[in-house]
Amino acid sequence: MITGAVRAGEARIRLTVRGPRRREEEIEAVIDTGYTGWLTLPTTVIDAMDLRWHSVERGILADGSECLFDVYEASVLWDGLARRILVDEAETDPLLGMALLAGHELRVQVTAGGKVTIQRLA
Repeated sequence: MITGAVRAGEARIRLTVRGPRRREEEIEAVIDTGYTGWLTLPTTVIDAMDLRWHSVERGILADGSECLFDVYEASVLWDGLARRILVDEAETDPLLGMALLAGHELRVQVTAGGKVTIQRLA
């Protein structure tokens, strides 16, 4: 089970992200159920971890505008196991999307300091 907390009105968890050559960084990510991808990271984190470039993708933002963004390869420690994922480059707080949550149940106590739990479905 993965746990976190609600802070500043957002459900957040801590994740360990790994790049090539075993570079690791622990990040705090905001859970964004409106984001269909895996994870976003800002350029500074992507550069510090020396993540491998994968592709350029087109995305539609919450305001309906369309943008191009770079996609990188990484792995995350997820529910005790290393999991390969794609990381979208975005100059925002790290966002955890629905692709990473697939096959899991998300529970959020929507109150300041509320508990966030992510549990694998049977």
